[in-house]
Parts: sequence; C-alpha cells; structure tokens
Amino acid sequence: MLFDIIAEAPEHGPQIDALHDLSFGPGRYVKTAYRLREGVAAIPELSFVVFAEEGDARRMVGSIRYSPVLIGGKKGLLLGPLAMDPAVRGQGGGQKLMQVSLDVARELKHGLVILVGDLPYYAKAGFKQVPSGRLTLPGPVDKTRLLYCELSPGAFDGVEGSVEKM
Repeated sequence: MLFDIIAEAPEHGPQIDALHDLSFGPGRYVKTAYRLREGVAAIPELSFVVFAEEGDARRMVGSIRYSPVLIGGKKGLLLGPLAMDPAVRGQGGGQKLMQVSLDVARELKHGLVILVGDLPYYAKAGFKQVPSGRLTLPGPVDKTRLLYCELSPGAFDGVEGSVEKM
C-alpha cells in the first residue's frame, strides 16, 4: 500500500474527527493526555495526515498532531493523537507518519517530546520510558506508558517535575 503524507489543512478536520472516533472512541476525552490538549491548539507545522492509495481510490487513513506543553518547566511537545485507520494498521503508515513529523520538529528546533503510549511501538521512533517518579501528569496515567524522545542531544537531562498545558 502506498502512503502519501501531507500537511493537515482545515478541510481535513471532519475526516480527522471521524478517524479519532473510529480509533479511540468517546472514552478518549477522559484520558490525561486529552486533558493536556483540551483548549490548546495543535501546532500547525507539526500536524500531518496520511492518505492511502488503494487502486484508483485515495482516502485519509491517519493523522498526527502535537501540542505545546511545559515539561518540568521546560518547553516541549506532547505527541498525540496519532491515529491510524484499523484497516491499515501494521502496514508502516503510522511509523512513517511519526518519523516525518519528528523530523520536522527537529528542523524547527524542538528539543523534547513526550507521550503516553506503548513502548514497543514508539521505541522504533526513538522513544524511551520516563524513569519512575521523574514526571507527573495532571491525572492518572500508567507510568510504564509515559515516554519521551530527545530531538536534540541532552534535551531530557535534568528535566523533572510536572507536565502542564502551555
């Protein structure tokens, strides 16, 4: 399957909303990561969508966004949501989408990204588990799923404390 990644545009909004509903359901709104994004605009330069070419048809199958956060008082990024249509999961589109967005974040001189997710999946893009007790979020989170990625060497050095909205 061919994947085409492009910058998110306003007209993609309804398709992205439908994709989030399909991927995460209504329970996503009570999760801690959503609380950090609530009322905070995603960073336009880091918002992308992916389309799949299936024969003569082309349809949106994924999206990624980042929100600005303070991580222990230091400016950083919260990755998410990363959503892929269940019909194309496991075919590399989500990893490709994430890598493109992380490369752009590096180019824009962002230093640190955090997320709540599955380490085996996100480790492929360079994410590591946050050491226990080093960061706190404004709500419950499985500490083994709190991950970080340094976009510049040493960006996580000495970072500790709370993760807050910007």
